[in-house]
Amino acid sequence: MASLAFQANAAPARPYRTGWQAVLADAVRDPAELCRLLGLNHRVAAAAAPSGYPAAGSFPLLVPRTLLSRIQPGDPEDPLLVQVLPRPAERAEVPGYHTDPLGEAQATCRPGLLRKYRGRCVMVATRRCAVHCRFCFRRHFPDHAVPREPVDWQPAFERIAADGSIHEVILSGGDPLALPDEQLAQLAARLAEIPHVTRLRVHTRLPVMIPQRVTEEMLAWIRGSRLTGIVVVHVNHPAEVDAAVAAALGRLVDAGIPVLNQAVLLRGVNDRVEVLADLCERLADLRVMPYYLHQLDRVAGTAHFEVPEATGVRLIEQLRARLPGYAVPRYVRQPPHGPSKWVLA
Repeated sequence: MASLAFQANAAPARPYRTGWQAVLADAVRDPAELCRLLGLNHRVAAAAAPSGYPAAGSFPLLVPRTLLSRIQPGDPEDPLLVQVLPRPAERAEVPGYHTDPLGEAQATCRPGLLRKYRGRCVMVATRRCAVHCRFCFRRHFPDHAVPREPVDWQPAFERIAADGSIHEVILSGGDPLALPDEQLAQLAARLAEIPHVTRLRVHTRLPVMIPQRVTEEMLAWIRGSRLTGIVVVHVNHPAEVDAAVAAALGRLVDAGIPVLNQAVLLRGVNDRVEVLADLCERLADLRVMPYYLHQLDRVAGTAHFEVPEATGVRLIEQLRARLPGYAVPRYVRQPPHGPSKWVLA
């Protein structure tokens, strides 16, 4: 088997501030600027970043400008804005909410490599994202837990190669598509050298936040690999899918890449059957299959987003009465331990 190390003479990455990377670099990072751009009252910005308290502490605001046209100006309760604007409720300490609700520290077997479920493992490829979703279950994930240089992934490759039961590697983050295509192509190539790995699943929000991210280079390394490529996107509300996002998702599907969607059930965002039905039908029309509706992971700072499980079960029952079976996601909770997710409905 060929060496699992990254090649020292790999082609250098392209300049950072080009194409989708320029959009990512130009993201809004100041709550006051975001509120000004959206015509929101200055009191909304003051609540997001009160004097003496940086916006959301160590998890600051980050919103790509490509999202702004999808947010209703002047509405502080817009369901897209609610997902990205820090709120005072994040600073409340709520019993039962923790910095590591899924037990990922215990599941880490090598730097950046999580081994939890049989047959698959998770590589946390980067801490970088295109957007800081306020409900993110890894908002407290430590920076030092993610390898920074390609060569630092060698222990993870060796661990995967030594475990013949691993058939699927899941690239997660952060958002793995925040990395350059050259680096991702190298990573996919190293994984493809491991005979028992057959699938590569990429979990990403970038095609939704910055649809320009779906480039020919990206499609090439996914399609060109021996591994079966699967892309799982994250859309919570139908307003997130405008014409540009629809086109980006279409490019993925037209390239023969299966595309699934995971959503999180969020109070004030998608906790009504009309919204979820619109979302699922919109996705199905775009050939993206609704996959999971996640119960909120109880990470510190997110309690104000939680919807009772009984409400979620009722919503799924209502969706089944409205939609074909393939358009109804499974409603799940991810426990910190155990062999699989819990299916709630």
